[in-house]
Amino acid sequence: MIFGKKHKTDADSWQIVGRVFKENFSDYKGQYVLAVLLLVTVAATTALPAYLMRDVVNEVFVSQKLESAYVIAAIIFLAFSARGFATYGYMYTLGKIGNNIVARYQRLVFEHLLRLGVGYHKDNRSALVISKIQQNITGVMSMMSQVITVFAKDLLTLIALVAVMVVQDPYMSTITVAILPVLAFVMSRYVRRMKRLAKEQVNLSARVTSSIIESSQGMEILKSFTMEDEMTSRVHSLTEKAEQQNNRISRLNAKTKPPTEILAGFAIGGVIAFGGYRVIELQHDMGALMSFLTAAMLAYEPARKLASFRVAFEQSVTNARMMFEVLDTPPRQADLKSAKDITVSKGRIELHDVGFSYVKGEKVLDGLSLTAASGKTTALVGPSGGGKSTIISLIQRFYDLNKGKITVDGVDIRKVKIASLRKSIAYVSQQPILFEGSIIENIRLGRPDASDEDIFEAAELAQAHDFILAQPRGYQTPVGEMGANLSGGQRQRLSIARAFLRDAPILLLDEATSALDNESERLVQTALETLVKGRTTIVVAHRLSTIRNADMIYVIENGQVVEKGKHATLVKKRTGTYAKLNEIAVAPMQKEPTQ
Repeated sequence: MIFGKKHKTDADSWQIVGRVFKENFSDYKGQYVLAVLLLVTVAATTALPAYLMRDVVNEVFVSQKLESAYVIAAIIFLAFSARGFATYGYMYTLGKIGNNIVARYQRLVFEHLLRLGVGYHKDNRSALVISKIQQNITGVMSMMSQVITVFAKDLLTLIALVAVMVVQDPYMSTITVAILPVLAFVMSRYVRRMKRLAKEQVNLSARVTSSIIESSQGMEILKSFTMEDEMTSRVHSLTEKAEQQNNRISRLNAKTKPPTEILAGFAIGGVIAFGGYRVIELQHDMGALMSFLTAAMLAYEPARKLASFRVAFEQSVTNARMMFEVLDTPPRQADLKSAKDITVSKGRIELHDVGFSYVKGEKVLDGLSLTAASGKTTALVGPSGGGKSTIISLIQRFYDLNKGKITVDGVDIRKVKIASLRKSIAYVSQQPILFEGSIIENIRLGRPDASDEDIFEAAELAQAHDFILAQPRGYQTPVGEMGANLSGGQRQRLSIARAFLRDAPILLLDEATSALDNESERLVQTALETLVKGRTTIVVAHRLSTIRNADMIYVIENGQVVEKGKHATLVKKRTGTYAKLNEIAVAPMQKEPTQ
């Protein structure tokens, strides 16, 4: 894969440019053609006044033909006017294309991030990924604008002006143009360093933004633990490093100026001296010299831009390359070519000799087997870190197994389409996630085509309808960022309403009541008792009181099933893990109240 490798050559940079144009040119070719024609107009109207300078000197000032002055003045006025309108046209056209490309890549990257799966997002901090991606997408737009502007405007303008110089004085043109390769060689010294600095700058800027986002999201904890000074110090340190890096880039860009100015001054000064000698001593055409000098001085700016182009270009290419590295990252869980949709009828789930590790060599599940019977409630209990929540993730195929298999109604989930599997599952997590929007929009995520009446019914079943109506705007009340406008119990009941609305045959509950107060837990538990009826349900719980009535309980410890059975049976095994956990749970309730 091209974009997963380390790039060292200029060819790699142009491969990036080629890819961007290949992915976008066909949709904008009409606009690109228009922009190029307008840029050609800019180049031509820039060169025309320089060409006319010969007639200005010879016809107007030497021969003193007033009619020629009027004609030339009119032509120059029209040339400048045309250049003004052409400049407006190409700037607007390229700006519109660039903005559309930014929006396009934002959509592409977001869709791909969703495809990458849970593992990628656990390995990469979300705030950091978002910050880097946004900066890199903007870099793509900058890169394309640079390429088009430099090659269609500056290069064409330089060619037009050099043509004027050659027409007016071929001999001096050869001497003047010879300095361009020298200028390009000087600029090439800075390109390699810019590649390294640009990548470091993106990472540092992303870390600054990431820290600010994380501080905003964790503001309650930050203030509760009086972490303001520590976080301020951390952000100050990052911003200082980012500032220093930006200063290095600014200094590198600035370093390109003295060589270009010195070489340009040497070239223009030499032309004036040598040209003056030819006019005075050799009686050379004065008008031709003025035309040549005008073209040479006008040619300096596009020549300088072309010479320093690669330095700024490499900064933008670095941004584009980092974005494509994300787009080219293959999903860790992907459908097989032969995968088919699964239609879950009974919902029987079986784990056969399952082995799994998040990190190579560190086993989380080791030869684990269990069965969740169709339409029954299966509970997973045990010490923290035993692998219970991992089982919930594996059933949804957030990760692939190291060994063994998981089947639903006898079908290996690796052989079915992931989307069809997950549509057959309703999931309620310990920490309910709500998204920016209203209450009704968050519930509707469970089934986007649901009617308002379906949503109201789901909310009633989830014991949420009454508190929703008590909100300022009822179902249209904004939930805030991550549901910040609601309590933990309210967020959890909305999460359960979403599960009711999904109406899936399989229900997965991961510590759905562990973080709630007694009243919220009572309401949530009532809702869950209704939700589990007739569904294949797997419950992960620390509070044993919530799973006493489960049809089967598996005790998971160190990635293996160490006990299984119903509550009453497991309690009788006084030396077993479940019995010990039950004793710990019951002990506080048996204490006499303090007088």
